[in-house]
Amino acid sequence: MTTLPVIPSSPDAPDAVGGRRRPAMPPRHLADLDLAGRQSAVAGLGEPAFRAKQISAHYFGRLVRDAEAMTDLPARSRARLTDDLLPTLLTPVREQACDDGATRKTLWKLHDGALVESVLMGYPDRVTACVSSQAGCGMACPFCATGQAGLTRNLSVAEIVDQVVSLAGDAASGKVTGAPPRLSRVVFMGMGEPLANYPRLVAAVRRLTNPSPEGLGLSQRHITVSTVGLVPAMRRLTAEDLAVTLALSLHAPDDDLRDELVPVNQRWKVAEVLAAAFDHAARTGRRVSIEYALIRDVNDQPWRADLLGRLLRGKLAHVNLIPLNPTPGSKWDASPKPVEREFVRRLRAAGVATTVRDTRGREIDGACGQLAATEVAAVQGVPAADAEVGQ
Repeated sequence: MTTLPVIPSSPDAPDAVGGRRRPAMPPRHLADLDLAGRQSAVAGLGEPAFRAKQISAHYFGRLVRDAEAMTDLPARSRARLTDDLLPTLLTPVREQACDDGATRKTLWKLHDGALVESVLMGYPDRVTACVSSQAGCGMACPFCATGQAGLTRNLSVAEIVDQVVSLAGDAASGKVTGAPPRLSRVVFMGMGEPLANYPRLVAAVRRLTNPSPEGLGLSQRHITVSTVGLVPAMRRLTAEDLAVTLALSLHAPDDDLRDELVPVNQRWKVAEVLAAAFDHAARTGRRVSIEYALIRDVNDQPWRADLLGRLLRGKLAHVNLIPLNPTPGSKWDASPKPVEREFVRRLRAAGVATTVRDTRGREIDGACGQLAATEVAAVQGVPAADAEVGQ
């Protein structure tokens, strides 16, 4: 049986893992602070408080970090303000594009050498950013490259937000082909379990949704937060009264299999996890998205489709089936298309709205954690396939 991951008893617990010393967090950034905090920081530099709004407007409103471009700031103040409030948090290590430029994936190196990934996906009517909330992941799902790599540390608020602001700048510059030049949606479906980094996740959502210059000005309804089912944190998120969509990574409708595929299920069973998800949907009016990676001969049997249909019938939910994007050499593989179609048919026959996720980025290590695993393998001189399997 897969080992149950170590989960802090409180979402506010320190970042220490397995008794190791808490990792050093990055330098302070304006995105770590609310507007009042930025004003205090600016005053501490001997500048008038209104400079906080000016530099915030550049970062969130104009997507600008370059001090020389901030011409409304006195020349003598620009470097001091940007050095203190806009330190470099993310350094691109590798960037890849596919789908004729509509999908772009970036591997970032953080100040301590940790690696995280984010993806920018363009569609004719929208641009979506998929971002990471942790470096690595402690949930230990055996079919996930990130989960098998383990948790390095939580990201800071600003490290999360800066991914989005960077990707918004890419969209604005026209790097995403066939899509509008404005980022409109953010999904927390990159590396990590967002609700295991709860306080920073919520603060990041507020930065992204507060209007400029306080934040980026995105709609709460265009933010999706994914979770494997940390029930106390799910209920806490519901109480925040944020109109975000909850995406539950279910992957199995029965406890026997889900205990193996999603080890946290050994603590919070399917019925309890679904109850928390349905409560969130009822409170927000937003359908919960049930994420279900179809794995050949593992969770794709017709009876499991029927069971899932019974669990979701009449609920404010829809199923997002995900054709598994296997890592090289992995024992896990995607379900055949006829099996996938039958799974969809049975769910829809039960009255459950069901879609199959667009398979973006297969040729650029598109699944979460694959690009980071490839980079680590290159640095260590390990064959990529061996680095990515981790079974």
